[in-house]
Amino acid sequence: MPQISLSRRLRRTPFSEGVEAAGVKGYTVYNRMLLPTVFESVEADYRHLKSHVQVWDVSCERQVELRGPDAARLMQMLTPRDLRGMLPGQCYYVPIVDETGGMLNDPVAVKLSDDRWWISIADSDLLLWVKGIANGYRLDVLVDEPDVSPLAVQGPKADELMSRVFGDRVRDIRFFKFDMFEFQGRDLAVARSGYSKQGGFEIYVEGSEIGMPLWNALFAAGEDLQVRAGCPNLIERIEGGLLSYGNDMTDDNTPHECGLGKFCNTHTAIGCIGRDALLRVAKEGPVQQLRPIAIEGDAVPPCDRPWPVFADGKRVGQVTSAAWSPDFATNVSIGMLRLSHWDAGTIVEVETPDGMRRATVQEKFWI
Repeated sequence: MPQISLSRRLRRTPFSEGVEAAGVKGYTVYNRMLLPTVFESVEADYRHLKSHVQVWDVSCERQVELRGPDAARLMQMLTPRDLRGMLPGQCYYVPIVDETGGMLNDPVAVKLSDDRWWISIADSDLLLWVKGIANGYRLDVLVDEPDVSPLAVQGPKADELMSRVFGDRVRDIRFFKFDMFEFQGRDLAVARSGYSKQGGFEIYVEGSEIGMPLWNALFAAGEDLQVRAGCPNLIERIEGGLLSYGNDMTDDNTPHECGLGKFCNTHTAIGCIGRDALLRVAKEGPVQQLRPIAIEGDAVPPCDRPWPVFADGKRVGQVTSAAWSPDFATNVSIGMLRLSHWDAGTIVEVETPDGMRRATVQEKFWI
């Protein structure tokens, strides 16, 4: 099988040594960095994630830092979510849109102070867009990528593991909030967040040199908790309806099409670059939207391209992510469907690489 040729353009992470020692079996490329995709197997990793605790190298979630007097203004220009009530110590999930209302990214915004923000991005060149806006509007703000590499601790035993390394105060962090904790003389932002529905934390590791010491400390503290290296799990993320930018949505889609309308306060988010376009979308409503779809039959193969969805011989959408779910004994999937066929209970047909499959639109995601 062809392999990716390594070079300096494909960056290692502060935790690559630990990931390799843990027996990683697969990677994808994400923000020009290596993101693990499987250790034992996708299904075995899934089962362990739901039962124990895992440490994930998600350094590829690069930070775009905004620092300066106009940082808050610039942050609001990027998103239709109203940020006026956001306080330091909070994290917000924020759709980032262009002038047409198209999705450029769906990151988490971390407000460190009124004049300092991190945008923890999905896979795209958002840094260049933000720099362009800042310079085009002559804002008094510095935009760059700091040496910050997130490390996630996910799973039902995450609180116990984190308390052993950072102290019991870590248990008091509320969902989508963060606090500062000391590790080897360095203050690190620790947030209760993560790309799974199993609960856990993301540690914003500022300074590459403490990456492996922190990795080793977590594994030493969690030996009796059956801690393992892990990664975002395809099955679990689809069950939970966690979207993947570039897979489930692109800049051709608005937040409303992605089911993210609740994060669009277009009437009050004054200054957002895509506000006018999104006001029209909000008034007229989307004509297509992402929906959970259960696909019948045996386990489907990997979804490495969109699978057309049909009804009565006409194309009505596409499936963008799919996997066999052991817990729900069906193929779970995410698909973009037209308004005429997105209601729960609607029967459609999905053209998979193995042939046509009957499928049913679900009322909600599985977890």
